[in-house]
This record gives sequence, C-alpha cells and structure tokens, in this order.
Amino acid sequence: MELYGYPLKAKFNQPRQPPPKVLPATSTMTTSYKNRIPYHPESFSTPWMPNSYYKAATLNPTLSPLSESFPGLPPTKIVPFVSERPNGVFTRHTLDDWHRSNMTNYKESETTRHNAERLRADLTRAIKDVYQQAKRTQGESTKNLGERVNDIEYWKSELCIELDAMIRETNSLADMQKRLERALADTEGPFQVAHKCLLNREKRMGIDLVHDDVEKQLITEIKVIRSCRERLQQCLDTVNSQLMCNKEARQELEKDLADKQMGHHIDSKCYQLKNHSRGIHYFRGVERVNATVSVPETWARFTDNNIFRSQSARATSAKLRASTESLLMGTADEMWRQFSKVNDAFTSRITETANAKSKIQTHLAKTRQEIFQIETKIQVIQKTIRDKEVQLKVAQTRLDERTRRPNVELCRDAAQIRLVQEVNEINETLRNLHQCLRASEDMLQMLVRSKGVLEHDLVVKNNSLFIDQERCMGMRKSYPSTVQILGYV
Repeated sequence: MELYGYPLKAKFNQPRQPPPKVLPATSTMTTSYKNRIPYHPESFSTPWMPNSYYKAATLNPTLSPLSESFPGLPPTKIVPFVSERPNGVFTRHTLDDWHRSNMTNYKESETTRHNAERLRADLTRAIKDVYQQAKRTQGESTKNLGERVNDIEYWKSELCIELDAMIRETNSLADMQKRLERALADTEGPFQVAHKCLLNREKRMGIDLVHDDVEKQLITEIKVIRSCRERLQQCLDTVNSQLMCNKEARQELEKDLADKQMGHHIDSKCYQLKNHSRGIHYFRGVERVNATVSVPETWARFTDNNIFRSQSARATSAKLRASTESLLMGTADEMWRQFSKVNDAFTSRITETANAKSKIQTHLAKTRQEIFQIETKIQVIQKTIRDKEVQLKVAQTRLDERTRRPNVELCRDAAQIRLVQEVNEINETLRNLHQCLRASEDMLQMLVRSKGVLEHDLVVKNNSLFIDQERCMGMRKSYPSTVQILGYV
C-alpha cells in the first residue's frame, strides 16, 4: 500500500525514448551566443535559470482538455449518464478510470522529470564547456600577450644596446669634430707666420734680396699648409654630414624605443588584466575596428631595419674617425716636417749671413786701416813735394842770380852745371811725387768707395740678420706644437 502524497513507482514495459536534443551542436555554439549580450555583474542577485523556467512559472496550472489521443477509458466502458440518483449523487468516472488517470499522470510526471534531469545534465555540461572554452580562449590570448611582451622586451633591449652604442659613437665623432675644428683653426697661425715671413723678407735690401732656399721652403710651407687646410675642411664637412646621419639614426632608434615602451606598457597592462580586475568595461563594436598598420613580420623588420641602419651608420662613423685620426696625424707630421725644413733653411741662411757679416767687418776694418795709411802717405808725399819745391826755388833762384854776372863772369862752370842738374833732378822728383800723390789719392778714393760698399753691405747684412733672426725666427718660435695641431688641447 502506497502512502498518500508519495508518487507511485513507475514500471515501464516499453523502451525509454531517446532524449531530445536540447543543446545545439558544437559548430553552432559560437553562432548561438555570438550576438548575445554578456551578463552583467549586477545580475548576481538573480539566480540563473533558463528562460523556459520563467515562462513555465508565469503560467497558471490548468487541466488540459481531453483529446482523441488521450489514452482514457474506452467508449464502451464509459458509465452512462444517469439522472436519477438518490440524494442528487452524480458520478462521471469509475474507480478504474481514476486509478488509470493517476497512473497516466505518474508516467507523464516521471517522463517530464527524466527529461528535466537530462536537460539539467546537458545544461551543466554546456555551462562547463562554456567556462572551459572561455578559460582556454582567455589563456591563449594571455599566452599570446605574454609572448608579445617578451618580443617587445627583446627588441627593447636590442634598441637600448644599439642606442647606447650610437650615443657613444656620436659623442666620439663629436669630439673628433671639435679636434678637427681646433686643428683647422691652429693651421691659421702657421699659415700667417709663413706669409708674414715672406712679406718681411721682401724688406731685405740690395744683394740680399735673393730667391734663396729659405724663400723656396717658405713657399712650399704655404702650399703644404693650404693643402692640409683643404683636406681638413673636406674631412670636417664629411664629419658634419656623418653626424647628421648619426643623429637621424639615433632619432629613429629613440622614436622606435619610445613606441616600444608605450606598446610594452599597454601589452603588459593587458597581460595582467583578469576577470576580477578593475577598469574593464564594454566597448561595443571594438572587435570590428581594424586599427593595425603592420603584421609581426613587418613589425620586426621595421625595428631590425632601424638597428641595421644604425649599425651601418656606426660602422661608417668608426671608419671616418679612424681616417680622420690618420689625417690629423698625417697633416701634423707633414706640416711639422716642412716647418723643420724652413727652420733649418733659416738657420743655414742666418749662419751664412752672419759669416758674411763677419768677413765684411774684417775687410772693413782692414780697409779703414789702409785708408789711414794711405792718408798718412799722402801727407808725407805732400810734405816731400813742399820740401822739394823749396829746394827747387833755391836752385832756380841761384841760377837766376848767376845770370846777372857781368861779361865773362857768365861762365858755365861746375856750379852752373850742377845747379842745372839739380833743377832737372828736382823737377823729375816733383813729377814722380805728383804721380805718386795722384796714385795715392786715387787709391784713397777706391779705398773710400770700397769702405762705403762694405759699410752698406754690412748694413744690408745686419738688416737681413734682423729680419731672419729676430722677426722671422721670433715668430716661428711661437709655432703650435704637434699636440696642438692634432687638436688634443
């Protein structure tokens, strides 16, 4: 006997019907919820149940009308309507009908419950699949974001390394540029010195205004300095152009690094976002916005091209620095060798001029001594001439007085003959003395002229020595050293 209120145990003689397909196929799952609105956090207060539950709950339970398919009593067993019942008693169904109706309700209830259980199992499995699919999809997205962050970190490190190397190379090239500018400025002094030396040597006088080895070396020095200045200027222009290339490559690296840092920050933030993170919102239609401008291949190639361009610029800059260093040393050595040649030529010329000056001074001293002696001799000759003239006067006076002897006293005696001979001898002597006097005076004039030439030549040599030794060599003592020419200071 079954207790009242408990359902009867259903016994099925026929096989159980297959459960209806409640859930859609896997291939149609995405299309089934793709356009659905995700649930809101504020729906936590309402328990989740299918829409069929709410629809069924809103209906008022009513008895369904009997239909032809209802497995009720056969028409032959229906109790006929009897209107004559005592005390107004009226019965529509029999007891068997009642039991049969209950059994039918029990079967329908059990079938419905089994279908509900299958539906719940299917829904549980579907919910589990949804959560697993969402977890797997989100995990793959998180994994991809993590890989993306690692890729950005790798390229960031490469960009930082290359940027540091480019900054060091640019600073080294800037230092080389300053050295070139200083070296180019330092060549102005030697150029002006050589030019002034040529101008000062134009002030030499007389025979010393010659095209000597010093002048040749000075002209060569001016050509060498001008050639060095042209090469340094060309190298400086090349360095300035390379500095611009380095700065452009550096700017590209800095811009790319800034973009990488911003992208790393955004992707790291996205990588760290969870379902319970703050700041997550709906952005409807964002998945249909294609704001990308590159693919991973072009993205990596862009940074790789920037690094390659920077490395090429650095290699070119390093070669340029090496060639510039060689040029600085070569020009400094070339200018210094020519400077030494000019100094050696000056030293040799100064020595020759000093020796010539010393010899001139010696000859001038001898000439002056000879002039003094000639003047003394001239004075002696003049005195001798005066003395002879007095003797001639005496002899001629004697002869003149003897011409006044009377008559026969005019005798050509030995005294007369000797007086005549004496006069002739004195005249001859006077002629010889006058010739010696004229010769001495001519020699004195020659000596005086030679003295003047020597004195003028001495002035010329002194002037040349002053120009070469004091002015030119005085300026060339302030010539910049090799360290200054190389631009180290």
